[in-house]
Amino acid sequence: MSPRARRAFFSLVVFFSVCAMAGTLLQRKVGAQSAADESQLRDSLKAFTNVYALVEQNYAEPITGDKADTVIYDGAIPGMLRTLDPHSSFHDPKDFAKMREDQRGRYYGVGMVIQQQLTKIYVVTPYEGTPSFRAGVHPGDIIATIDGKSTEGMTSDFVAKTLKGPKGTKVSITTIREGQSKPLSFDLIRDEIPHPSVDLKYEIRPGIGYLHLTNFQETTAREVEEAVDGFPNLKGLVFDMRGNPGGMLSQAVEICDHLLSKGQTIVSQRGRAYPDQVYTATHGNSGHTFPIVVLVNRNTASAAEIVSGALQDHDRALIVGETTFGKGLVQTVYNLSENTGLALTTYHYYTPSGRLIQRDYKGVSLYNYYYNRANALPADNTNKEVKMTDGGRTVYGGGGITPDEKIEPPKSNHFMDTLLSPLHDSFFHFAPHYLATHTVNADFKVDDAVIADFKQFLTSQNVEWTNEDFVGPMDWIKANIKAKIFTIQFGQLQGLRTQADWDPMIQKAVTYIPEAQSLEDTAHKVLAQKAEARLNVN
Repeated sequence: MSPRARRAFFSLVVFFSVCAMAGTLLQRKVGAQSAADESQLRDSLKAFTNVYALVEQNYAEPITGDKADTVIYDGAIPGMLRTLDPHSSFHDPKDFAKMREDQRGRYYGVGMVIQQQLTKIYVVTPYEGTPSFRAGVHPGDIIATIDGKSTEGMTSDFVAKTLKGPKGTKVSITTIREGQSKPLSFDLIRDEIPHPSVDLKYEIRPGIGYLHLTNFQETTAREVEEAVDGFPNLKGLVFDMRGNPGGMLSQAVEICDHLLSKGQTIVSQRGRAYPDQVYTATHGNSGHTFPIVVLVNRNTASAAEIVSGALQDHDRALIVGETTFGKGLVQTVYNLSENTGLALTTYHYYTPSGRLIQRDYKGVSLYNYYYNRANALPADNTNKEVKMTDGGRTVYGGGGITPDEKIEPPKSNHFMDTLLSPLHDSFFHFAPHYLATHTVNADFKVDDAVIADFKQFLTSQNVEWTNEDFVGPMDWIKANIKAKIFTIQFGQLQGLRTQADWDPMIQKAVTYIPEAQSLEDTAHKVLAQKAEARLNVN
């Protein structure tokens, strides 16, 4: 079999595997198919193979190499899945490998985030403790060569793949750094690179812990437990899950198990292909409680919504911020041939009170569903399902998790958007420019002199500005400048902490700790009443 034929064959094998998987689940949903249904399915598959054969034989250009895969991987399969729901998806070999890497939370490489800007590959940040960080690679460095080969014309994906490799192997890079007269050389030994989901944890006020969770991977529950238990004399916790897209259900369940009381419901899955499943806290918090404020936004989704919904329904935490994304469809990932995978929706998530997390997607385009939610969400709670928490508070379902207290994110204007745009990325590029001629210490403050330097830098980069542009967002500008400079000078964690110390949503969330304490007191009373009721029945 020729390579061309082999690629086409495996592409078709994958396609029919997806069809068979979907057909099997459909059969479980509706019972045994009739002979007419099975005949119709066979006719449909035959029609597809006939179309594919005609395209391959007669299309104006040869369907060779990656193009044959594209017809199936990017055309037929996604087209079929998009008719089902927004979250059923197909993973080609590259995507599937990346998904597994993300789930594991570790890989082998040098430990840096890179970004392509025009024709140059920039280091965004080296993770602390990794080979690139220890060697002295800085954010803002331009990767010029890898093992002697110029990166000109390389994509960031190709560079990232090249930097990864078996543990203990060497890769040499040169970087161009502003203020240095010649390229810098680094010999890096690849190592296991942990990518923690808790990227920031510190005591934001005396006795008040702050924890930011980026996603849910295989190590997440352990990371959260260690972070919470690591705060001395914890009197309150701000649990920040803004922008968290979710991930592994098992980790969401384990986190709730650590925070709720033994026996409390965490989440239920309801579907038609498989039996319903209810997850409960099997270990519980053993009476170790403290007030929790969970900070969420419109991009908090899936597993993050499960945690938020469970803590809210049991009055274990006060949810603040924005209404969450509303992703309550459960995808089961099936391994297919050629290292591909199918993430197929098999369940719906429901919170302990019975709220459906998933928002309505019928008649909503994919663009509006993901990016233009103002046109896809109701303006208020009208027509939403109404449920009650353990303590009798009203909560709403069918459209994400509605916060107990709304906190609006800072509003941006055109000037602020310009500074952050990929075309300019002004703060990222100013930091190495400033440090090329200045030295900073931990007491560094963005004063008038620094702002004057920043204005001169913007002019040199053809960014238009007026003094009035700086008046409203001055605190925001100072925080961003300081965070980027501290990231280079002291590491990623200090940069993240600098940003968090300024963030008005975080600062507002801290003020709700007393209200969260009142909720916690109510939760204790409800649990005590239920325990007493059980004793009276017995």
